[in-house]
Amino acid sequence: MQTNKLSRRDLLKTGLAAGAAITCWPSGKAFAATSFESKLPVKVVTQEPKHHWFGYYDKLQFDPTGRYLLSMEIDFEHRKPTAADEIALGMIDLKNGNKWTELGKTTAWGWQQGCMLQWLPGSDAKVIWNTRGDDSYGSRILDIKSGDTLEVDQPVYALSPDRKSAVTADFRRINDVRPGYGYVGFPDPYADDDAPAESGIFYVDLTTGKSKLLISLADIVKVGKVPWDGPGVKHYVNHLLVNPDGTRFEFLHRSRLSTGKWKTRMLTANMEGGDIRVLDDNGMTSHFIWRDPQHLLAWSNQPSHGGAFYLFRDAEQPEVVEAVGTDVMTRDGHCTYLPNRDWIVNDTYPDRDRYQTVYLYHVPTGKRIDVAKFKAPKAYTGEWRCDTHPRHSPDGKTLVVDAPFEDQGRQLHLVDISSIVG
Repeated sequence: MQTNKLSRRDLLKTGLAAGAAITCWPSGKAFAATSFESKLPVKVVTQEPKHHWFGYYDKLQFDPTGRYLLSMEIDFEHRKPTAADEIALGMIDLKNGNKWTELGKTTAWGWQQGCMLQWLPGSDAKVIWNTRGDDSYGSRILDIKSGDTLEVDQPVYALSPDRKSAVTADFRRINDVRPGYGYVGFPDPYADDDAPAESGIFYVDLTTGKSKLLISLADIVKVGKVPWDGPGVKHYVNHLLVNPDGTRFEFLHRSRLSTGKWKTRMLTANMEGGDIRVLDDNGMTSHFIWRDPQHLLAWSNQPSHGGAFYLFRDAEQPEVVEAVGTDVMTRDGHCTYLPNRDWIVNDTYPDRDRYQTVYLYHVPTGKRIDVAKFKAPKAYTGEWRCDTHPRHSPDGKTLVVDAPFEDQGRQLHLVDISSIVG
């Protein structure tokens, strides 16, 4: 096993190869690098004293050129954020020594999905993130080249690929029923209503900054079969995603008991809120991704294979097309297709040794290749856990992962997968 003597700054610049035992002397003390294991080149591109992460796996973290990487920055971990806790938002220049450029700040954020910071699809100049005003949440579009901004009257969730519109949910209600995914600051004004007509899914015009209610919760519960309903069952919407051609979007409808347990349905609708289809109503749908405009990959529980990833067809007569990777993708994870659609990027939750594995699944052959393992100490649990949430570069040859790094807390790791997929 190789032993190298590197400074902490050198370690951050060069990254680590698989299983290398690294000996460093920060402040005169030695430590062993055990925060990740990989046979591929891995670089840590952010560093102390602040903690850095991006959040969810289905947002655009890379700009179209692959040079600039978005990130959030905070000076604490291991507790729930308060309404006064402000995070910084920045851009990392991967071709200029990982230089950090601050873009703004916000108090509308959570540990799992951040503040929905992301590039507008196809743009090398405009980014968006969610904000909190005096009496409501909103979002801000920044042109990083001109400095121009547009204030939007709703926080965003999922953007359309034409970057002209978005769909979103009510973050006040999400925070009430699923803390950690909504924002702390404003209470749900409809908390006493199980399925309010004033809350649900909103359409957001990203050219004017104006929004409108698209589908209410009162209407959603009237569509198809709801696994749980009745007095005391609170309904809400979470996890929306627009399809690749911008014609339809997916959303999860959840029914929550007062005990905190919930059941889930997966539905789709067109961008006008019509033609609503129930794709999965068995009560358990989890992470998902669009493969193409007509198909969704999602973790579900179906009669054929039980808990597994399934490909669903979004059509007038929806159907479960097939189970995917049942021999090797045996646990729920944050799934994404690489651009050529031959590869699925996925991850696991911590195993008994507290390692989270990021891996690739080759669709044509059914083969799984583990990319890297990242250690998540026990402090990273519950609402402030650090899921890896792997995201890919525009060319599909690099992954970026959120993970704790040594004693520096959560930082961004780049993994070069070109030797596998190139």
